[in-house]
Amino acid sequence: MNLALFDLDHTLIPFDSGMAWTRFLVARDVLPPEAPETYLAYCHEYVAGTLDIHAMHRVTVAPLSVHPRGQIDAWGREFEAEMAGQVPRSMQALVARHREAGDLCAIVTATTRFIAEPFARLFGITQVVATEAEVKGDYLTGEIAGEPCYREHKLTHVQGWLARETPSRTGGLQAFEKSWFYSDSRSDLPLLRAVSHPVAVRPDPSLREHALQAGWPVIDPAP
Repeated sequence: MNLALFDLDHTLIPFDSGMAWTRFLVARDVLPPEAPETYLAYCHEYVAGTLDIHAMHRVTVAPLSVHPRGQIDAWGREFEAEMAGQVPRSMQALVARHREAGDLCAIVTATTRFIAEPFARLFGITQVVATEAEVKGDYLTGEIAGEPCYREHKLTHVQGWLARETPSRTGGLQAFEKSWFYSDSRSDLPLLRAVSHPVAVRPDPSLREHALQAGWPVIDPAP
């Protein structure tokens, strides 16, 4: 069995899942009309490499802390149905090839789990390694539980997940003959460098330059 890991935003999907979720909730009057503009400001910080992901999480998740998890899960199912037509067929086909080959597949994303899971279901991926929202009782607190699944912590999260998912395979990523990670972002370089087959997808300029110099495949998938 080989391993195939997929970033979510601008990799499996050609847009930001958090922004899509924000607009989804604004349309239902759950978030205020200015929420997308606030979220976009954090996206600009991400591109600039200055993002405080904890601050972003607080601003985007804390407003949901008044709603029980059951309501958030219900919105997640509605969100999944709304996003179904926006999933690129080319990326669905790529994931399907890995699944049909018997590879262990997972989405690995800085996005909060409850936003990422609807997309995982649309791609037929059962494993999600994501930023975890802290929960107390039946409600979100607005904080991140543990370390965010971001930058160098993505690699740490993946190694921890593999230790739990495949305990008989000691060595983590190195226990697989072949391992792929598909990503668009320079922030994912620690995990890209750790797999045997890194692939840049719709890469940002910095990652594109790095990938071309390193001889990594670069793909710009069709819709």
